Amino acid sequence: MDRSARAQAIERTLSEKLEAQHVEVLDQSALHEDHLGAQGGGHFHVVVVSERFCGLSRVAAQRAVYEALSDLMEHEIHAISMRTLTPDEWPG
Repeated sequence: MDRSARAQAIERTLSEKLEAQHVEVLDQSALHEDHLGAQGGGHFHVVVVSERFCGLSRVAAQRAVYEALSDLMEHEIHAISMRTLTPDEWPG
């Protein structure tokens, strides 16, 4: 899967599995091209806004993102950082 397809798959998966109102995916793979471990997958930063995060701790919300992306984590994602927000926390 190429980089843009990976980013689209991440966005689609988070939108569907977490019923996210907003998802941003930033592909940071180019910054890590020389990193040997990154050969099999990309580096991404995501912002996810979802009602599902209401009442969850930050760690629990991040676990929900990892769970939603579990299939992609096997081969398509080498590393991911994230910001998880509820709709009330989202300024956009």
